[in-house]
Amino acid sequence: MPACKLEEHQRISRELAALLTHAVKESGQTRLAIAARAAINKDALRRILSGARPATFHEALAILAASGDAPNSAIILALLGRSDRATAWSRTGLLEFLEGFIAELPDALEEVLGERLQEVRPRWAKGAAHRTARLLSDHVEQLERQDAQSFAL
Repeated sequence: MPACKLEEHQRISRELAALLTHAVKESGQTRLAIAARAAINKDALRRILSGARPATFHEALAILAASGDAPNSAIILALLGRSDRATAWSRTGLLEFLEGFIAELPDALEEVLGERLQEVRPRWAKGAAHRTARLLSDHVEQLERQDAQSFAL
């Protein structure tokens, strides 16, 4: 494996171990309970969390699910080098939102864009992300105004 790919693989393994450790600690469950729910040997879980052994993809998903986090979005963030966000967003609903958003996005793109789907350019991703965030912000503000109006009545 080339040095740059090996370094990237090691970075992802370290970040994933930190993410899994955080998920297990914040779950409020014992490591033994997490290991049982994830169907992973308790010693293997200990080695994974300590970083002594990298988790397989299946193990990482199982540990996150057993810990009560949204496993797919947490893994995606870790693979993108954003495990810090996965850690910060755990147990806030944001990971669950992201999981649902990512799951629905391909169908929504196909439904809305239809044959124009192939015209989408990679360089538009950042702008589309910011536009989506602004749309969500506007939606939250609208809900807050509606709540304030209902309390005023």
